[in-house]
Amino acid sequence: MVLQLPRNRQLDLSRPKVMGILNITPDSFSDGGRFIGKAAALTEARAMLAAGAAILDIGGESTRPGAQEVPLQQELDRVLPVIEAIRSELDCVISIDTCKAQVMKEAVAAGADLINDIKALLDPGAVEVAVAAKVPVCLMHMQGQPRTMQQSPLYQDVVKEVCDFLKQRAEVCIAAGIPKNQIILDPGFGFGKSLQHNYQLLSQLSEVQALNYPLLVGMSRKSMIGQLLSVQLDDRLAGSLACATIAVIKGARIIRVHDVKETVQAVAVACATLFGVEHV
Repeated sequence: MVLQLPRNRQLDLSRPKVMGILNITPDSFSDGGRFIGKAAALTEARAMLAAGAAILDIGGESTRPGAQEVPLQQELDRVLPVIEAIRSELDCVISIDTCKAQVMKEAVAAGADLINDIKALLDPGAVEVAVAAKVPVCLMHMQGQPRTMQQSPLYQDVVKEVCDFLKQRAEVCIAAGIPKNQIILDPGFGFGKSLQHNYQLLSQLSEVQALNYPLLVGMSRKSMIGQLLSVQLDDRLAGSLACATIAVIKGARIIRVHDVKETVQAVAVACATLFGVEHV
């Protein structure tokens, strides 16, 4: 389970890795506005890597429920200077969190190693850009669009429908020329799912893992924790760590989080349990 990255590098997913969230946005649901600008973003990038993150996921457009679309040039202006600065100073895997083909193209040219797309490369030109970029891609399931996705999401069988969608999108990408071993899947916790849908997915995550692709999960500080525990954003760490631990035990290989240090420790305990202390 090894991803091939640009510049003759690799990302070994035989053991789970922690992905730190770096939002270059004013309106992300948890950390909006904290890391706008190259200096603030670079400081946070250094801190997350020091805490044990293996991947930095950089995004310039909020995808929280109700979020508004960001114009192409504004998204480019937010993310490209940060990617260039991180690439020039830090030795790490950089992921670009976007659904716009042009952002994908320019971000990879600036130094990004991985494309993380909430729309599973459905936007015009996205698959073609990913093929040409020759980098790993993460395909996520989402019902609806960010602005309206949490307005009464409906499924007959959420696990089956998520699996069917991800399998179909992976097959489209493979047919277009993306190698199977360069594809990651994300069931999309919180993206067009009710509280019950999210926990059903988590409970049956091994069924998504059975599709035989590396799994990325992102539950950090999300409303599935806040609603269940009746806690606000700044009191969701314990729930986030529980979700991360369960996901690792059920086969997830990339855990996307805000709280890197604590999650790295939780993942280490889960890995010691799964693989033995000597392999942590």
